[in-house]
Amino acid sequence: MIKAEKKGEKQNVGFIQLNRPKALNALCDQLMSELQDALDDFETDKAVGAIVITGSEKAFAAGADIKEMQNLTFQKCLLGDFLSHWTCVARCKKPVIAAVNGFALGGGCELAMMCDIIYAGNKAKFGQPEILLGTIPGAGGTQRLPRAVGKSLAMEMILTGDPISAEDAHKSGLVSKVFPAEDLVTEAIKTAEKISSLSKIAVQLAKEAVNTGMLLFKQFIILMKT
Repeated sequence: MIKAEKKGEKQNVGFIQLNRPKALNALCDQLMSELQDALDDFETDKAVGAIVITGSEKAFAAGADIKEMQNLTFQKCLLGDFLSHWTCVARCKKPVIAAVNGFALGGGCELAMMCDIIYAGNKAKFGQPEILLGTIPGAGGTQRLPRAVGKSLAMEMILTGDPISAEDAHKSGLVSKVFPAEDLVTEAIKTAEKISSLSKIAVQLAKEAVNTGMLLFKQFIILMKT
C-alpha cells in the first residue's frame, strides 16, 4: 500500500509514496500502519535527515477509507484506539515534507497538515468535505486548519465542504510553494536533501522549538479568551 525507499544523491532522504491508485490513496488502517512502520525505519536510519511523503498525480489522498469506517460504532472507535496510527507523522522527530498532487481531501488534507512543510502541484485541491457526509474532520483538521489558514477560511472550508485550489492554499499559508505537477516531487526531494545536509541535532531542535512555540501560542490565546 506504500512504497518506501531512500532518495537523493547521498541517499539521505526518506521517500514514502502512498500507493492505492484504484482507491485514490484512501487512507485505510493497513496503509496507515505501513506508513508508521516506514516512518519508524527512517527515524532510526542515521543517514536520513528528512522525509518526503507523496501520492500520485491524481491524488495525494482522497480521504479516509469510508468503506472501512462505515460499520464502525463509536464504542469500537473509542475502545479500539481507531486513528492510533494517524499520529505517526505528527510525532516524527525528523522534518517531513508533504508533496501534494491532485486531491488532498478529508484525511488526506489532515495528513498533509501533520507534515512540517507542504509543497503543492499546481492542480492540487485541498478540502475537508466531511460535513457533506454528516460528520466532522476527525484527525485534527478542526485544529490544524484554522492555525494554518485562519478562522474564517477554515470555517468556510469545514462548514461547506468546498475545496480550495493550490493557488488559494498558497495565498492562505496552507502550503509554502506551488510547482508544476511534474516538478513537484523533485523539488520536495531537493529541499529534503538541503535539510538533510545540515546539523541533524540543530534541525531537530529547531523543529521542536517551532512546534512548542505554536502550542504555547494556542494555549495563550485560549487563556486570553477565558
